[in-house]
Amino acid sequence: MKKKQFSVTIKAPREKVWEVLWNDQSYREWTSPFAEGSYAVSDWKEGNRIQFLSPSGEGMFSMIAKKIPNEFMSFKHLGVMKEGKEQPADAQTENWSGSMENYSLKNTNGSTELSVEIDVIEEFEKFFDEAFPKALAKVKELAEN
Repeated sequence: MKKKQFSVTIKAPREKVWEVLWNDQSYREWTSPFAEGSYAVSDWKEGNRIQFLSPSGEGMFSMIAKKIPNEFMSFKHLGVMKEGKEQPADAQTENWSGSMENYSLKNTNGSTELSVEIDVIEEFEKFFDEAFPKALAKVKELAEN
């Protein structure tokens, strides 16, 4: 697995960027480069499960490993969702199960530096290299307007 990093500077306070990232409506907007109509199901509490889903119920389930409001959110990815149900681990899932996805927000000269660090298997590297910059540009647009 490879660690990939993506970042964007946003002319908005951390609280606004945080709200854009994890509010249901704006989450659906900025994550569309990954899957049109994607959404998350969670109570957003540290230690609890989160499901990242497409409209057809496909996606993955994870755990919120760490949450510091307006500063840091970390997801530990665990497995695959099919038709809205968690699937047992298989050989393919075991290639990436336990991978991490971390969002850090830092104040920088009146703006917010949003950094994402994600563990990626080679098979999905190109996809994330294309989708993450588009997604972060959408976060920037939503937070600055």
